Amino acid sequence: MHLSYVLSTQATRFAPVAFADNFEPMLARLSALGYDGVELAVRDPALLDVRALREILARYNLRVPAIGTGQAFVEEGLSFSDPDETIRSRAIFRIKSQIALARELDARVIIGLIRGGAGAFDGLPLFADAMKRIAVAAQASGVPVVIEPINRYETYLLNNVSETLACIENIGAQNLGVLFDTFHANIEEPNIEASIRACGARLLHVHIADSNRRAPGDGHLDFARVVAALREINYAGWLSAEILPKPNSEDAARQCAQTIAPLMQRGEG
Repeated sequence: MHLSYVLSTQATRFAPVAFADNFEPMLARLSALGYDGVELAVRDPALLDVRALREILARYNLRVPAIGTGQAFVEEGLSFSDPDETIRSRAIFRIKSQIALARELDARVIIGLIRGGAGAFDGLPLFADAMKRIAVAAQASGVPVVIEPINRYETYLLNNVSETLACIENIGAQNLGVLFDTFHANIEEPNIEASIRACGARLLHVHIADSNRRAPGDGHLDFARVVAALREINYAGWLSAEILPKPNSEDAARQCAQTIAPLMQRGEG
């Protein structure tokens, strides 16, 4: 398994995604702390200098496991389940641009808050239709796409692993998988380890955060059991820290690494 930290490439109102206006120094610190990669939250790939980004990442030997897309919803209101067809079309177009970015960076694309679903409108059929189109575009580019179960306080669409797996089965695309987030799972899953096992081969990415969305070790989740369950299903991918930057990003990143790295190393080699 590999450890990464979520950073935003632009300022955002979404608190658990840290924005570092001193981006390169933060990458240097993450590398020094032993991180293998940095997951990037990107609102609009058109605003990125991808060549410069790749050069900075290479300088600190950091990979990009995934591209987060939720800021297009948080900052612009784009979503796959909006009743307005124009907004849905803009959301799909934006995610296709994220797929192109992910292909350049050898990353996967995350479908989180871009799903929408904050109101009473039943948007699941619209979401599923959009995901079918996204899956086709991603397949052509060789990019995996992961759907993240998100807790009921943020959306009514796909709150848990069972609902998400059923949706993926209905869509029928082989390049779709699950992103398992320990913070959301602590709210929605009856048993976190059992839900990890239920994901099986569909588990393509993991977000780690403690019960209070702070760094692992600052809440009550048992991450030894989480990592053990991941090993049971032979998960060898990324554990990506999407955590509140408290007391600040660097201290949060250090706390996470100190808690998770020893667990990842157990049983390896």
